[in-house]
Amino acid sequence: MNDSKLYELAQMISEWPGLVSGPAQVLVDDSLVLLDHLGSANSVVDVGSGGGLPGLPLKIARPELKVTLVESDQAKAAFLVRACAALGLDEVEVLARRAEEVGQDRRFRETFDVAVARALAPMRVLVELCLPLVRVGGRLLAQKTEHEDVDGAAHAIEILGGSLSQVVAAPSDARRAGTVVIIDKVHATPVTYPRRAGIPARKPL
Repeated sequence: MNDSKLYELAQMISEWPGLVSGPAQVLVDDSLVLLDHLGSANSVVDVGSGGGLPGLPLKIARPELKVTLVESDQAKAAFLVRACAALGLDEVEVLARRAEEVGQDRRFRETFDVAVARALAPMRVLVELCLPLVRVGGRLLAQKTEHEDVDGAAHAIEILGGSLSQVVAAPSDARRAGTVVIIDKVHATPVTYPRRAGIPARKPL
């Protein structure tokens, strides 16, 4: 693993105002708990990437991954472009768009082996923003804590073509009660999902 690049990423994040709310190095390390759950994935989409977490640490640790970072905030998306250039990361695409729009774009819909998300939204909302991007046979990895109401998202997961696989304890310095919620994509997502921008958050499934 390229520890120097992980450190450089943390430094860049800490120097860019408003990206994260905690110590950058701790948050970068927290992203790496997903490595054990990527399996043989070739393509990863990070939804609501913010400062590139967890997508960029995963790319640094697994350079062969093709990574797409979805971040609607233009300033944060600009940081992601700059960080990828500074770190010399190839095969990383930054989409400065809403996840709801990307999920309905034929170029991206149901094309990724794995979707990842950290601090994006409650599970009922998160699955609508992420599962439409995952191919059947792929999986969603959501970084949460043991306090997350995963059972309350069961209906949304089923509607969107997912099946809850397991919730794995994944403590880190950033989140002592950290978990990884693993959802398998077992059926195609109905074409009506994701709904228009803002609706998933206002009216969760």
